[in-house]
Amino acid sequence: MLEVKGIDVFYGDLQVLWDVSFHVDQREILVLVGANGAGKSTTIKTVSSLITPRKGSIEFDGVRLDQTPPYKVIESGLVHVPEGRRLFSLMSVEENLIMGSLYGEAKEKRFATVEKVYDIFPRLRERKKQLAGTLSGGEQQMLAVGRGLMSLPRMMMFDEPSLGLAPILVQEIFHMVKRVNEEGVTVLLVEQNVKQTLAMCNRAYVLENGRIVLEGEGKALMDNAHVKEAYLGI
Repeated sequence: MLEVKGIDVFYGDLQVLWDVSFHVDQREILVLVGANGAGKSTTIKTVSSLITPRKGSIEFDGVRLDQTPPYKVIESGLVHVPEGRRLFSLMSVEENLIMGSLYGEAKEKRFATVEKVYDIFPRLRERKKQLAGTLSGGEQQMLAVGRGLMSLPRMMMFDEPSLGLAPILVQEIFHMVKRVNEEGVTVLLVEQNVKQTLAMCNRAYVLENGRIVLEGEGKALMDNAHVKEAYLGI
């Protein structure tokens, strides 16, 4: 479904990704794990066309994305839920949701999709007239995901969805990601919470210092000696 082939990415003269390659299959949950600064968020931004790779290619269902404007990436069915949620804080919950459905089929079906989002996240229905900036951290993450679902994605990319949340909410966030996948949406998840993500995903890649160093099934990587030592503290 998504094929990333040998991308090199730079910020100015500073190279941050080296020959990164991975693929995501339809309807699976794939995870990119690694320490802070490993290049995970840069990878997601590059797939979203917010950054252009200096080398390599990115294809989504056979269509090149690395030379495509970001809004066209969304129209193709690939949605990025960014780190920090990036909501419109002075707009209501429902207005934020509507902002996720500004084109084509998503616009035509927005009112039916809003109801579907409310069914998935009943708390958003209760707070639909409330300003987004007044929601709790967990509720804001629900809203960010709901806004992404409004564009009728076939694949969603989550960048550190548990970042900054209280431990009691982290499990709820991962349950939310699984629920999205169960709705038929392919998931690419970027996370520092290695134990939780490897336990829930189909496959994973380990990114270190801008390079892919390991790949495999999530549960198999949990048993890998390097992963245990570097990320699980075992």
